[in-house]
Amino acid sequence: MKRHFAIVALAAIVFAGCNAEHKAESADYTATAALDTVSNNQLVEKMTKTADMRFRVKDVQRTKAELSNTIKKQGGLVMEFSLNSTIQKTDKVKLSADSLKEITSYRKEGYLVARIPSAELDEFTDQIAGMAVFVDNQSLKMEDKSLAYLENSMKSANRQEAVEQIKKVATKKGSNVESSLYIKDDYVNKKIENLSIDKQVKFSTITLNFYQDNTVKTMTVANDNLYDYQPGFFNRLALNFVDGWMYFKEFILFLSRFWLFFAVGLGAFFVIRYYTKKQSEKTFLPPPSN
Repeated sequence: MKRHFAIVALAAIVFAGCNAEHKAESADYTATAALDTVSNNQLVEKMTKTADMRFRVKDVQRTKAELSNTIKKQGGLVMEFSLNSTIQKTDKVKLSADSLKEITSYRKEGYLVARIPSAELDEFTDQIAGMAVFVDNQSLKMEDKSLAYLENSMKSANRQEAVEQIKKVATKKGSNVESSLYIKDDYVNKKIENLSIDKQVKFSTITLNFYQDNTVKTMTVANDNLYDYQPGFFNRLALNFVDGWMYFKEFILFLSRFWLFFAVGLGAFFVIRYYTKKQSEKTFLPPPSN
């Protein structure tokens, strides 16, 4: 009886092992089939375009307005824009005692980044060339992202299949939950990358640098040289005489504070002089005769 029970138990274990192996092989076959399905998809061409132009115009401000209208008509969008004026040289010429003529030479430049429907890019660059006095340089760069797009699609399919397998073996273990979240996040990243490629293929990025000839601007400004606001020569000469007399009086008044020192010094001078004279007379006195 015991022997019969052991044989039945052994047969059950072997059957369970074969069943589990069959399920694993079936899962591997399903994943491989899904991978082959993605791999056999037709390689879709995904070409992105980026263009750059630098050109000279008559008026930067007006050109900016024309570019904005053209981009809007083409179904594009201005992504970045800036205007910059750089002073080349400036000078000031005296007009009167209180005013100057300021003469400034400056250079105005514009910078614009836009996204244009790829199908309209050639027409758009032709319109820009029509706005320019002449084009300094123009470039176009194309990048094939077909393989990257297919790679992301294949990896997305693999991650989706892995998530389905994890769901079939649902457990409460933290490792399974973390693995599932990681795979899902990576799946989302690949989908976002493909969406970004699709957007780059649909809309091309173009960078525009444009400038105009140096502009000279004149304007009247206040004279900031304080020397020019001083009185005339004779007025200043008369004022200096008055100031000199005032300084002399102040000097005498200043010295008058030390009158006692002068009196003591003068007295000491006469005393010293008196004794010195007496001493000199004694020294040179002739000897008495016999």
